[in-house]
Amino acid sequence: MSDAQILDRLFATIESRKGADPDTSWTAKLFAEGRSKIVQKVGEEAVEVNIAALVEGPEALTAESADLLYHLLVLWADAGISPQDVWAKLAEREGTSGIAEKNSR
Repeated sequence: MSDAQILDRLFATIESRKGADPDTSWTAKLFAEGRSKIVQKVGEEAVEVNIAALVEGPEALTAESADLLYHLLVLWADAGISPQDVWAKLAEREGTSGIAEKNSR
């Protein structure tokens, strides 16, 4: 499989952790703690991405970006959406000016 499919593979792993023992899986623990905890982690990781981008450099930004993507995938799984849903939305917007897309909402 290509590196481009890593998010799909990670999402499948995350989905497989639903209902798993929270004592043995961080992902299962997040699901057990509920959406509020998952959203909190997404927010924390987003802040850490911003800090890394501004003051820590490329290596930290790479690591924090991976953490953010992981937690975002957990949120998607909890919300019942898949990466394919997001890819379809991105494809729908492809070729549309960001300003025009935002004004259409």
